[in-house]
Amino acid sequence: MANQWTEEELLDLARKYSFRSRMDRNAISGPVLVWGRGSVVRDVNGKEYLDFNSGQMCAALGHNHPRIVQALQESCESLIHSHMSLFNDKEIILASRMAEIAPPGMNRSMFLTSGSDSNEAAMAIAKRYTGGYEIASPVVSFHGQSEAARAVTFSGWRQGYGPYAPGNYPIIAPYRYRCSFCQNKPGCDYTCLDTSFELLDAQSDGQMAAVITEPLFSAGGVIDLPEGWLRELKLRCEQRGMLLILDEAQTGLAKLGSMWGFEHEGVVPDIFTVSKHLGGGIAVSAVVTTDEIEEKVSQTGLVVAHSHSNDPLTSNAAIASIDIILEENLVDVSTRIGEYWKGHLNDLAERHQLIGDVRGRGLLQGIEFVEDRETRTPAYQQGQEIGRRCLEDGLIVSVRRSGSVIRFVPPFTTTEDQMDLAADILDHAISSASSGT
Repeated sequence: MANQWTEEELLDLARKYSFRSRMDRNAISGPVLVWGRGSVVRDVNGKEYLDFNSGQMCAALGHNHPRIVQALQESCESLIHSHMSLFNDKEIILASRMAEIAPPGMNRSMFLTSGSDSNEAAMAIAKRYTGGYEIASPVVSFHGQSEAARAVTFSGWRQGYGPYAPGNYPIIAPYRYRCSFCQNKPGCDYTCLDTSFELLDAQSDGQMAAVITEPLFSAGGVIDLPEGWLRELKLRCEQRGMLLILDEAQTGLAKLGSMWGFEHEGVVPDIFTVSKHLGGGIAVSAVVTTDEIEEKVSQTGLVVAHSHSNDPLTSNAAIASIDIILEENLVDVSTRIGEYWKGHLNDLAERHQLIGDVRGRGLLQGIEFVEDRETRTPAYQQGQEIGRRCLEDGLIVSVRRSGSVIRFVPPFTTTEDQMDLAADILDHAISSASSGT
């Protein structure tokens, strides 16, 4: 059925009835999206956009993937929702499938709705297991916007929501491009970790439970971890009886060229969380841990649940997602797309002095804009303008770090022709912003 509403009619309704706050904007304006397939979305006016943010990174398998649609149809004909205290067949099958793709020994999963939910659950598990309550996270981290998740989100979206519960601490992030410790050294010497834990030990009242971190800091500016940093972090956690929680919302399920982001360093966490494209566009998240941890916290009477925890419909969508990832060899696909797209970004960096750094892996990559490559002064206004021009010209991206970083997350369905077009749009946007035209 053709859409019966014009953009202005919809925006007029939005001005009257919609909450205007959004992740990166606080105004009611177009485009208003109505359709999506693969790597393309369409607005109410019929204009098409290359979606290089995969929705909110949840449509990385491609918008409206037919296997996801089929799974939803199957659940609509059998069981959509079930009593949270009773098992259903789909959540059990999904738990077994998660164990197949998780590291050996990480056999236990629970299923929730969002990334925030899963991170809150992971922290609750760590607290019950260790008996502590103190949680630390790097200063460029993003773990969600619910109360407990926001308390350990330090990359932004934090001011004005307190006071936060006690026991949440920032640690220094390994931001090599701007690190004051080892920016000019051959590699990270872990001074950031030494300093962080010296401060953490001094502030703690001796009840540390966990560190939660990302294998690549996405919302914080597409900041990859220096070699060895994650191994050193886990060692320091073990020395203090803390658990290591890895938030794989934006990095897991083949997005970085491996099934999990933490595989890059061969580090196995105590708990990891999964969300975003786990449901192929449907809201579902997971917490994965070991038999030992599950046994202990279950004996303490741990309960972490919401009205739609373990729902059969969302679980079935997640099963279909895992099937797609494995059957379509998406680990290899993300590597191929990542290499091709990074080639474009490196070419653009050679032509535009505004680009100070190109970074990221697989589908998740970014560029940082600077006013001067020597001083590395962030080019906030230019980056914001580039993001705006990209949207006008049909390319959806994420603008991060107040405008100095643009993040790209094209779906697995993205073709080389689409990447060529996206690079042309980006090139034009950077040229326009650089010249001020």
